[in-house]
Amino acid sequence: MNTPSQQDVILGARHVARQVDYHGQTLDILHDVSLAVRGGESVAIVGASGSGKSTLLAILAGLDSASSGDVALAGQSLTALDEDGRALLRRRHVGFVFQNFQLLPQLTALENVMLPLELAGRRDAREAATAMLQRVGLAARLAHYPRLLSGGEQQRVALARAFVMRPTVLFADEPTGNLDPATGSQIVALMFELNAEAGTALVLVTHDAELAARCSAIYRLEDGKLQRSAA
Repeated sequence: MNTPSQQDVILGARHVARQVDYHGQTLDILHDVSLAVRGGESVAIVGASGSGKSTLLAILAGLDSASSGDVALAGQSLTALDEDGRALLRRRHVGFVFQNFQLLPQLTALENVMLPLELAGRRDAREAATAMLQRVGLAARLAHYPRLLSGGEQQRVALARAFVMRPTVLFADEPTGNLDPATGSQIVALMFELNAEAGTALVLVTHDAELAARCSAIYRLEDGKLQRSAA
């Protein structure tokens, strides 16, 4: 088995643990989790509901903090950064796709995709967002608000927003969880197409065995421990 070199690793976790206090007891959510993801690699994290998959994803993305251990993203230790520093690192390197889409309801599809570009100070925000929405098949939906879009269309907007900044890492949390099987299959195909075009590392949490099987590596989270799975 090839071990990725430090130069290859774009996202790394070392001996990450997460504990929470519950009614006077300490519960171990994650225990000694280590993971290395190379640029362009696709990684699926699977496990039963409540196994800590979303907690691990949040820690890897710098949205939550580990109780111990370290996570490095794009060569920068998240542990060494404060909240503002982690937010800036995410803005530069991270895209997100969520089960419930997380679109801003008061913004149109175009405005939702423009938002990260505008926050980054891009003068071509409108042009780049328009091109990205055309790429995901929503050229006729630019001025539509999320409430006027189907679930599949909303997830296409979310994919456009995630990829428009060409992130180093895309984190996807149950990206097909709110979609019917046919629509989910279309979204999965599109997500992997965009991922290949951008050369982005993909880390996804899923219950979908077929979706996980499309990734280059599968890890199973059980009893707070992460293990590489053969399939």
